[in-house]
Amino acid sequence: MNEKHNHKWVVLMTVCLAVFMGMLDITIVNVALPEIQKSFSSNFTTLQWVLNAYTLVYAMMLLPVSKLGDRFGKKLVFLIGLLIFITGSLASGMAQSDTLLNFFRGFQGIGGAAMMSLSLSIVTLSFPSKQRGLALGIWSSVTGLAVSIGPLIGGALVDAFGWRSIFLINIPVGIFAIIMGMLFIHDTEERRPEKLDIFGMIFSTVMVFSMILALIQKEMHSSYAWTNYHIVLLFALAIVTLVALIITELKVKEPMINLSIFNSSSFVGANIAAFTMGAGIYGGFTYLSILMQNYMGYSAFDTGLKLLWISAFTLILGPLTGLLSGRIGNRWLISIALLFGVTGVLTIQHLLDVPFRWHDLFAGFILLGISNALINPPISNTAMGSVKKSDVGMASGVLNVFRQVGISFGVVVLGISVTNGYNTKLNEGLSHLSQVPPVLSNHLSAAHGEIVSMLHKAGPFAGQQIFASHQARAYRKLPIFHQLHDVVFQAFQSGMTRACSVMAILLIIGALSSLVLIRRSVKNSDE
Repeated sequence: MNEKHNHKWVVLMTVCLAVFMGMLDITIVNVALPEIQKSFSSNFTTLQWVLNAYTLVYAMMLLPVSKLGDRFGKKLVFLIGLLIFITGSLASGMAQSDTLLNFFRGFQGIGGAAMMSLSLSIVTLSFPSKQRGLALGIWSSVTGLAVSIGPLIGGALVDAFGWRSIFLINIPVGIFAIIMGMLFIHDTEERRPEKLDIFGMIFSTVMVFSMILALIQKEMHSSYAWTNYHIVLLFALAIVTLVALIITELKVKEPMINLSIFNSSSFVGANIAAFTMGAGIYGGFTYLSILMQNYMGYSAFDTGLKLLWISAFTLILGPLTGLLSGRIGNRWLISIALLFGVTGVLTIQHLLDVPFRWHDLFAGFILLGISNALINPPISNTAMGSVKKSDVGMASGVLNVFRQVGISFGVVVLGISVTNGYNTKLNEGLSHLSQVPPVLSNHLSAAHGEIVSMLHKAGPFAGQQIFASHQARAYRKLPIFHQLHDVVFQAFQSGMTRACSVMAILLIIGALSSLVLIRRSVKNSDE
């Protein structure tokens, strides 16, 4: 046992390496999409599945792999997950069509889920309670860094070696992590010979799959109302399978999810905080990146550098956060962190103005960076410390599902907010442009309908690209064309203002829930 404890920091380094690689792969692909599109001549819908295939499979596999880790050993399933991930990376890097790439990205997601979910439980079980906060702080710092630095590393790799390199780079790193894991990771708890809850695994997988797919459908088809049958049927399936899952878990002797973990208000509070953090902060990163790239003119690489102002705080404050939680308590630390996020979002909302400038974002990024650094360690510590040691694996899976569903929910809801605000302000701005002197009216009346149609079809995320498009060139000689730039930018500002309000509301809900539900930090009950 002493030898195992002596290796705990090597174990932490190993799982952090795997988590960094897995989380990086979620964001690193964003900057490679234009090159992938050129390589395969893909349409936009197919291209979106390069991202969504990984996210969908990753989310739906978090709970099953957590249970498999409990049944067959966390070390074994973690290492198999690593092997699946690097195999999927190799296949993705060698894919000869967009369809094969999407399939292999989904296969990667299985490995990513095993790495992410089991790494948290491995760290929790490898460290005594006094050092666990520090260890989880380091683990969380690596997670936050990977999410933010992805565009930076991705941009450098794509520029230097092409898009296939973002997948192939995982192979040597993954092999090294597998060797280190085989040598130093040990299963610290005895495995009980129990039956696999097959129906529980099926119901949980279908539930998460249908829920995430419904959100993806809404994201990919902005014209769909929430009542569209594509979305309603998927949400209905999620509800039905959730009910079936609860009934099954209450009846079987050895359930996949011990529902008693939800009897802990602290565990529930931690999961609500994880959901709102994913929706309000990580979901918001998408639109901050769009703002910087499509409206401020930054390259993907420069955008990654700017996002480092958020992620860099995790390197400094992340490890210290674990120590702070022991002094002021997880409840207060989570609430304070979320309120830092609220302040950061509202600061951006207040300062953002046309023309967009970097100093409009800087102060808000600093506050979001502090929030991002403070939030993850106490959430993980609370969730893992609120359940029995034997339930740590599944608790990790549940926490990651809440976080991932939160991110997907945030991307969709914030996207709707941006789009609605954009369209409302765009129509208002275009109506003012219609009120021009009679000498110009003939020019405008002939083109006005086509311009409006073009701008609406392009949507809020086109930004400066719409003015450089072939279709837009036909209208450049119109006297009012130069004013359209300001109209579009003011419309996007209106959309971002609405999105910031939604982000702030989500984070406030998380902060209040944490204060009400989370109790004083406790050790695992059977530790």
